[in-house]
Amino acid sequence: MTGAQLLDLFDAQVTSRQLDLAGRWLRSFGEGYYTISSAGHEGNAAVAAALRPTDPALLHYRSGAFYCVRAAQSAAPAAVAPVAAPVPDQTADDHADGAAAERAADHAGGGAGIGGEAGASDSEHGDSAVPAASDNGGENGDGTGTSGPSAGAPDPSDESPAHESTAAHPGVEPAFSTDAPGGRVPAANGPTGTGRDVEMAGPTPADGDGVDPVAAPESRPLPGAYADAARDVLRGMVASSQEPIAGGRHKVFGRADLAVVPTTSTIASHLPRAVGMGLAVERLRRQEARRGPAQPGEPPAPAPWAADAIVVCSFGDASINHASATAAFNTAGWYDHTGLRIPVLFVCEDNGLGISVRSPQGWVATALRSKPGIRYFAADGADLVEAYQVAVEAAAWVRRHRRPAVLHLTTVRLMGHAGADAESAYRSAGEIAADVLRDPVAATARRLVDAGLASGAELLERYDEIGWQVRRIAEEVLDEPKLASPAEVIAPLAPRRPLRVARAVADAGAQAAGPGAAARTETFGGKPPELAGPFTLAQSINAALTDGLLSHPQMAVFGEDIAAKGGVYGVTKGLRDRFGVARVFDTLLDETSILGLGLGAGLAGMLPVPEIQYLAYLHNAEDQLRGEAASMGFFSQGALRNPMVVRVAGLAYQEGFGGHFHNDNSVAVLRDVPGLVIAVPARPDDAAAMLRTCLASAAVDGSVCVFLEPIALYHTRDLYTDGDGEWLAGYSEPGAWAGGHVPVGRARVYGVGSAEDVTIITFGNGVRMSLRAASALADEGIGSRVVDLRWLAPLPVADLIREAAATGRVLVVDETRRSGGVGEGVIAALVDAGYVGAARRVAGVDSFVPLGPAARHVLVSEEAITEGARTLLAR
Repeated sequence: MTGAQLLDLFDAQVTSRQLDLAGRWLRSFGEGYYTISSAGHEGNAAVAAALRPTDPALLHYRSGAFYCVRAAQSAAPAAVAPVAAPVPDQTADDHADGAAAERAADHAGGGAGIGGEAGASDSEHGDSAVPAASDNGGENGDGTGTSGPSAGAPDPSDESPAHESTAAHPGVEPAFSTDAPGGRVPAANGPTGTGRDVEMAGPTPADGDGVDPVAAPESRPLPGAYADAARDVLRGMVASSQEPIAGGRHKVFGRADLAVVPTTSTIASHLPRAVGMGLAVERLRRQEARRGPAQPGEPPAPAPWAADAIVVCSFGDASINHASATAAFNTAGWYDHTGLRIPVLFVCEDNGLGISVRSPQGWVATALRSKPGIRYFAADGADLVEAYQVAVEAAAWVRRHRRPAVLHLTTVRLMGHAGADAESAYRSAGEIAADVLRDPVAATARRLVDAGLASGAELLERYDEIGWQVRRIAEEVLDEPKLASPAEVIAPLAPRRPLRVARAVADAGAQAAGPGAAARTETFGGKPPELAGPFTLAQSINAALTDGLLSHPQMAVFGEDIAAKGGVYGVTKGLRDRFGVARVFDTLLDETSILGLGLGAGLAGMLPVPEIQYLAYLHNAEDQLRGEAASMGFFSQGALRNPMVVRVAGLAYQEGFGGHFHNDNSVAVLRDVPGLVIAVPARPDDAAAMLRTCLASAAVDGSVCVFLEPIALYHTRDLYTDGDGEWLAGYSEPGAWAGGHVPVGRARVYGVGSAEDVTIITFGNGVRMSLRAASALADEGIGSRVVDLRWLAPLPVADLIREAAATGRVLVVDETRRSGGVGEGVIAALVDAGYVGAARRVAGVDSFVPLGPAARHVLVSEEAITEGARTLLAR
């Protein structure tokens, strides 16, 4: 690291510190809304400097210095931007062997997964290509090894070729230096190449008057990129609608053009997504390598990330204890053990505290070192030069080997946790003073002074000058507009473009009926499904998944037991054989990780279709949908999205396989998630059409859809009498997909008898029960309209109002519970719309579903529906 680079990183650290002070100032008179500070964590500037600006980053709340450096890297003049070079050990043979490795791993019991490769050879998968870090104990038993400040210099073979020197471009004032081995380091606004190298061992002796010929610190204006970064952060603090990522919806570190992904939900919930992104980035990289040259006239498919990108994910020490973090580390190690490549660099910034709770001495290092399959690196985050060297080494290792690693940075926390947090209530004065002595900004200043690069007075003047400029920007953003209406707030939440979705479904049908017809027939074994029906619900979903995989090249289907076994209920049977283990694969048994894989894959440009084996198991991982998936568009103003269709087997009425885990009727938590699409198909023909809509909506609008499949109807064939086959349905041929399109939020209506006396509104298993009940009522001369909601979110309100008004009597049949059930939402929607007729509700009891015949006492029955209709008509 040169002196010029160190001066620039000092500027980034100071800018971050002054942002924290400005945040407290804004809060003091009620104009600032977020004060979790980066003070004490400014060593993460070195991590940003060691990375490339094209490496996607998921940052925690103390990342001010990292964000400033990333902004400076990305703002660099194109004339001096380094060209991404191929990673040395990724040869063409390595790419070509991927398919064989996938097959080998699959036979061995491991699924290839999104990464598209498994079973790598020992020489590729092990650490033999880099020197062992013997000073820290050498290789761990799991082959991951450790590294730290005493591990020696990085292996030159792990680093990319030297970047082009800015000296070749006279007259260009660089915003960064391009001679950093791991990435681009912001450079001083002075002559390039004149800064003194700062050695790891200590200060460098001064030449002449003791100061290198770099611009004097106090005379250097705040680099424009740092000023821009400061403006971004301050806009977030004051909830300005001009804030570039969330638009005033939250204070986050994020910007799409900086490859910084906003993370806004609970502690550690972004780690599973980072693992999914790593798998997807590697899959797409290998896919590009195998694709070969484009055909004449064929435009190259754009890649969302650079070919050799790595994913960086930062978090605090207390977060390692969170279940989401445990899931992410375990998944990364599990996949690494199977031979899959996951280029993720976890960065744990350890200040020893989780708000007021201390991390036990040595616990974080012990826990991180023990993660199987994850290489461990450690550095002092208060020493910028050491942190930079180790971060360069860690990033280069991950980039070369495409394997996960963790960088453990010891930091301090200054200025408390946030806001009015009084540390004196839980920390001694001695502890607080000891942290102040380790202030990373002061440590960098000392190194600059010791190296003869600046005097203390000059650096203090620089500190004050940057503070003045940051305060000036803070005053400017105070007058910027705020979000002014509900419509403005929710505008990016869940865009709906139904015409484009309908067009996408029609286009898929035209492709399947035309140019793709031969491949489709071959995929279906010579007999397409429209010639093989009629189908059950499960068979129809299977055929629609097959058509979806044909229509969407980036689609992948994954989950527990869905590949080799074909799912617990056979719904995904044969998909792996048709499309291979790179697109249809088994995962480890962890719902948080399954959804995390989907989140990362969607953000990396794929169309993930994860399966949650039972609805009850989804509750283990709800925040991945609530806090991560559904919020991405909201907190990025649509600049980033994670399209996903989550298939969930659920609801009750399984005979012979009881208990609440396999008969869960709780969907309230899903209906409460803003923007989430919830589809519940009851009939086989609806299932195929609705699944096509969900896939198109995810691809077109970036929607997050939950496709809730009633288990009890999977293999149902009959409706009224045994053998009548009236619950089966034919599968539409592709030319009819457009005509049979089912838009999001549109119901289906069945008329029974005169259809003039009562409107029965229901969904899922309730559709079949209500149709049977309506048939019995028809024998009594009572005509019914049975409305299948099909979509629980958004509800088909217009259809509900129309059908309710047609009879003036509404019976809501809700197989979920009375409290928090779907029926509450239906009744409320009718009332809000001005419905004044009679209404009654039949719903499940507020109880878990018990085993065996006892379930009949708490679930809705046909008899209850019939009696409810009679009571309603008797009013």
